[in-house]
Amino acid sequence: MTKTLLAAGVVALMSTTAMADGIGVSMAAFDDNFLTVLRNGLQAQADASGLSVQIEDAQNDVAKQLDQINNFIASGVTAIIVNPVDTSATQAMTDAAAAAGVPLVYVNRQPINLDTLPDNQAFVASNEVDSGTLETIALCDNWAAEGKTEVNVYVMQGELSNQAAVQRTQDIYDVIEAGKCKVKVNVIDQQTANWSRDQATSLMTNWLSSGAAFDGVIANNDEMAIGAIQAMKAAGIDMATVQVGGVDATQDALAAMQAGDLDVTVFQNAKAQGSGALDAAVKLAAGEAVDQAVWIPFELVTPANVADYLAKN
Repeated sequence: MTKTLLAAGVVALMSTTAMADGIGVSMAAFDDNFLTVLRNGLQAQADASGLSVQIEDAQNDVAKQLDQINNFIASGVTAIIVNPVDTSATQAMTDAAAAAGVPLVYVNRQPINLDTLPDNQAFVASNEVDSGTLETIALCDNWAAEGKTEVNVYVMQGELSNQAAVQRTQDIYDVIEAGKCKVKVNVIDQQTANWSRDQATSLMTNWLSSGAAFDGVIANNDEMAIGAIQAMKAAGIDMATVQVGGVDATQDALAAMQAGDLDVTVFQNAKAQGSGALDAAVKLAAGEAVDQAVWIPFELVTPANVADYLAKN
């Protein structure tokens, strides 16, 4: 997206009488590291474009988020951007916005009704089929490089109501079943830690208490990967003996990678998703056509190229 295109959309949008009310944004949670980067990127792009946005915290509460959307509609916003708490609950949000004729853009988390979105709604994110696939193949390559032919791993899942968690986990098995992994992978156990570092630390501690031998952890996001690392280090495990992967390439994750603790992550461009969602909302509000799904590419990050990503998220 170029600033020129966004600026043109803003000029068109400012000709509408609802411009004073700006764009309403409902974020699933303000205390999520990745979503904070996305939110800040969206706000920065809005500020640079002279566009008013009202950003609300749904606090991981589906009912609260739907209330926020209804309040945005009642206040006369020009468009709405939603980062869904529960991706299986988006139909009601779509219906509310469609009934009011207010354009709506989902960002980062894929709505369950993506294929049936009306013309004035869209989705901006990165394709989760790529995230877990890049992560798993890279970890498999690392194990193969160590001379291993069979490994035992733990899988940490995000919130089970979230499409990204479901897809990233499925990616692991798809890589294995498609023969894209150079080693045999046995999943000892998989459980959710709900994207949380603290919950991941507790889960990893419980797994370690079993005494089972393992070769690594495949986590659906960086926060859980970091939580697992903290538990392992507290237990005295040499991080050079295990492989740990995550997704998002957050600043904390990149620091863990530079420290030699995290082996693989996948850059998800939070700023581009935020600015892309804003761009789509502006265009839809101005009556312009927008692709139903706008994909921001995932990128593999390893110790070999980590320096290239230090300033990106």
